[in-house]
Amino acid sequence: MSISFAKPAIANLRRSQTGEPAWELAYCYPTQGDWSEEDYLEISQKHRVELVDGCLEVLPMATIFHQLLADFLHSLLKTYLASAASPEHRRGRALFAPLPVRLGNRRFRDPDVVYLSPERLKNLHGQPDGADLVIEVVSEGNENRQRDLFTKRAEYAEAGIAEYWIVDPETRSITVLTLDQSTASQYCEHGLFNVGTTATSVLLPGFAVDVADLFAQADAAGESV
Repeated sequence: MSISFAKPAIANLRRSQTGEPAWELAYCYPTQGDWSEEDYLEISQKHRVELVDGCLEVLPMATIFHQLLADFLHSLLKTYLASAASPEHRRGRALFAPLPVRLGNRRFRDPDVVYLSPERLKNLHGQPDGADLVIEVVSEGNENRQRDLFTKRAEYAEAGIAEYWIVDPETRSITVLTLDQSTASQYCEHGLFNVGTTATSVLLPGFAVDVADLFAQADAAGESV
């Protein structure tokens, strides 16, 4: 791992005490604002983190319910692609986290589920530059909701990601956003889909998710124990 800043001499550091951060370990890494893409990709193999303008954002540990929703959505998307009417869509791939997606210079996000068109699969040994469709399952907590509902909405649109699905366990809804053709850098709402309705895609015609069934599948995992 390449360190992009001058570390203070370890001998001069005050040793960390019980209840404090492990300062000796922290000083082995860059300071906020100094993280390079190489530094980020190294640590992201061990922790689920995202890179925003040279700063790390540590993501919350996923719950079982969160993972069940993401897994079901990934399975639905894979099934759709296997029999899609469009040959191009059939050659695309549905993938899942952790897979950091490059949104721009020193900016990576790690969507729960991502669809990549064939042209984004030419280099299989690196990180994808952008994506065509991303799905985020909103994590609990105000900070996480702010990130998924607002911050990532702006970032994904600016990066030119054609479609963004926000799956909200709190409201049991799915919001489907598509790029506004007049600006190409902002989203407009294709639909807010609640229980009793079916979320549909603009980018992938025929890809649809029954909202009630999605959450019922996750609920059933706990009820079957």
